[in-house]
Amino acid sequence: MLEPMDILVIEDDRQIGSALRQGLRGEGYTVEHVTDGLTGLQLALQHPYKAIILDVMLPGVHGYRVCAELRRSGVSTPVLMLTAKDGEYDEAEGLDTGADDYLTKPFSYVVLLARLRALIRRGGEGGSAGGPLRAGDLWLDPATHRCGRGEQEIALTARELMVLACLARGRGQVVAKQDVLDEVWDPAYQGGTSIVEVYISTLRRKIDAPFGRRSIETVHGAGYRLVDDGAARA
Repeated sequence: MLEPMDILVIEDDRQIGSALRQGLRGEGYTVEHVTDGLTGLQLALQHPYKAIILDVMLPGVHGYRVCAELRRSGVSTPVLMLTAKDGEYDEAEGLDTGADDYLTKPFSYVVLLARLRALIRRGGEGGSAGGPLRAGDLWLDPATHRCGRGEQEIALTARELMVLACLARGRGQVVAKQDVLDEVWDPAYQGGTSIVEVYISTLRRKIDAPFGRRSIETVHGAGYRLVDDGAARA
């Protein structure tokens, strides 16, 4: 029986894939490298990797679709997406499909390694000592990476859950964008706080809009606040 791998690298550039495989193995990880989206998707659905490094421009099935299919199938493995594209809209597209982090080529291997370690660490962390966090009928349990409203569970990516947990731990207080960035993102992240806005927008679409709620309030010039909106309607 094959030993389970730590990292799945889905990258069609063989030079980049080989460099990642060798570098990560040098760090003590076991690595599996494939060069097309379909094979990568099949492996990711079958095996419990610690993290997935996923290129966007892949033959057969592109990275956005691979990530979306994984999340649709309930696979919550942290995904670090690689792309030659740049810009906030491209990043938002990757995040909307369920990616946990985003790195633009050409990238620094040191930064990639730091981001990867952060994703693996956060993916394996337990929740707070106080147990599940709540705001009205909205609940989230960082220990089990679950979230829902009442009895209906809501699928969130690892980073979406961390952003929501950051707001929930504020206990109704305003949480600044920079505080969210400092708590949830790795120190190696070089982007601005606009990425927090992207995640807040995604969370609203998942935890509020389908239920007619407005539990994440924007406090202009200050940040965000998670509230119990009761039966309030958007």
